[in-house]
Amino acid sequence: MTHDPGQTRSARQGPRAWRAPALLTVLPVIAVALIAGALAWRSTVAEIDARLDQSLILSLRALETEIDRFRYLPKVTGEDARVQAAIRDPQDPATIDAANRYLQRVTRLAGASHLYLMDAAGQTLAASNWDVDESFVGNNYSFRPYFREAITTGVGAFYAIGVTTGTPGYFLAARIDLADGKQGVVVVKVVLDALEQAWTAADQAIAVADVDGIVFLSGEPAWRYRPLDPLSPEALERLGAQRTYFGAEVNAAEPLLQGAAGWIFDGTGARMRTRGAPFSDEWRMLAAAPVLPAVLAALGWGGGAALAWGLGIGLAKIQRQRRQLVALRLRQSDLLERKVTERTRMLAREIEARRQTEAELRAAQETLIHSEKMAALGRMSAAIVHEVSQPLAAMEATLAAAEISLERAPERTGARIETARNLIRRMQRTIKHLKSFSRKESGQLEEVDALGAAQNALELVQPRARAVGVEPVLQAPDRMLRVKAGRVRLEMVLVNLLLNALDAVEGRAGAAVALTLTVQGDDLRLTVSDTGPGIAAEDLPRVTEPFFSTKANSEGLGLGLAISQAILSEFHGRLDIETTPGHGTRMTAVLPLLEKAQA
Repeated sequence: MTHDPGQTRSARQGPRAWRAPALLTVLPVIAVALIAGALAWRSTVAEIDARLDQSLILSLRALETEIDRFRYLPKVTGEDARVQAAIRDPQDPATIDAANRYLQRVTRLAGASHLYLMDAAGQTLAASNWDVDESFVGNNYSFRPYFREAITTGVGAFYAIGVTTGTPGYFLAARIDLADGKQGVVVVKVVLDALEQAWTAADQAIAVADVDGIVFLSGEPAWRYRPLDPLSPEALERLGAQRTYFGAEVNAAEPLLQGAAGWIFDGTGARMRTRGAPFSDEWRMLAAAPVLPAVLAALGWGGGAALAWGLGIGLAKIQRQRRQLVALRLRQSDLLERKVTERTRMLAREIEARRQTEAELRAAQETLIHSEKMAALGRMSAAIVHEVSQPLAAMEATLAAAEISLERAPERTGARIETARNLIRRMQRTIKHLKSFSRKESGQLEEVDALGAAQNALELVQPRARAVGVEPVLQAPDRMLRVKAGRVRLEMVLVNLLLNALDAVEGRAGAAVALTLTVQGDDLRLTVSDTGPGIAAEDLPRVTEPFFSTKANSEGLGLGLAISQAILSEFHGRLDIETTPGHGTRMTAVLPLLEKAQA
């Protein structure tokens, strides 16, 4: 029996010849599945991140709004005579009783949790819960950071579990300084349970952590009072001394972030995607959502792509019509190229339309600012006419007298001509300021001397101030204070604030208007204060709305404060408004200094 060598080689090469095409078929299917799964994962994760970011924006705004409702309550409460009397004479039972009842009534009206008064040593003198077993009266809370901050800086804030009530809350404190040198601290406690309930009801995994990374607010009850990462011994010692989370075993709680990648897991052990955003200087808000949808999307798209690709390869093998397949690919390529070209043209048109829209919006804004400047000049028109006509009349009389004195008393002619020249200089100075103020500005930001802008603004409103019968006072450090702004627009903001103040004090006894420049940290504060009637509480939230005005027969457009706020925002600043009905208003333009002021 003989063996054919060719048959032997064919038998040996058969398995190899079969494995190579199979491998070439399977590898593309696996690659397509991996690519499709990766793209699906990225797309789904991006959608999860977008939802989390939107949730963070809404939650941050809700938290900020809830806290801002009570931010000024301690300072306003401290202005009451009953509270100040309790600071002066804490041994008088009648005085303390009056303060207790006043704090109780204010707490009920404001919707706060608790409101209480401490002396300069941290001893509680009066409280809104004076008549219950858990009363704060007589307790000393000097160990709390909010008390020490208020005594040192004037205001303080701190989130903690109450050592008396056991209820967590956000404490806002303000120092009260009396004329005789005595001090006290008024504190409001704000309970934020409503936010947690809203997050839980909306099935949102939201958490707020403090500077040490401890979660104190959360829509997930299991996360509350757990650290994000293990706490250091120094942090544990500080938290114990401050009794921040009194009764909660923070040191024994398991950290929320697990593993080297720092994942968060829900109650069922499922991994969650996390996004974070800062709140104030010390808090951080987190939002989390399960990544299971992204995993399922990756598996589904990967499997679907692998199946589709496998079917395509099988169909191509069955048909074996290379020519048709090539033609089909060419048509698809041509169609894709046309779509890409069309989409490119559409994007170019969209970009050009957006640029044109932005240019039109900026032009409209500059026109609106210029119109408001003209409106401000219109409000001062009567006073400006008087400012110019008075020197003209005086100059006419002076020149007439100089003409007569040429014959009778020549030695007095020079003095009279010099008087006329001084009157002309006075009018030129006024007109120069008006021309500078009324011109349009380029819109570019530059280094501006804020003191010079304040002095120019005071010069501009002098005619109106003399008509009202008030001499505005300028109080400022004797040094250059530089900010990044537009000089004319900054002057416009100050002119608007000064004109509002002059309108507020017109016809009032003891009227006074002041422009004060102070440096606070890295910020410059330009404050215009008046002794007018103040702003009603119901009008205060709307005073910066466009076309809103509380003045009867106003010559302005109702845009002054709205435009001023927009201008300060362009300068990376803000407008703060403080008012006490019946006692006056303080409007402060806050701008960042280019560098810290040198003493």
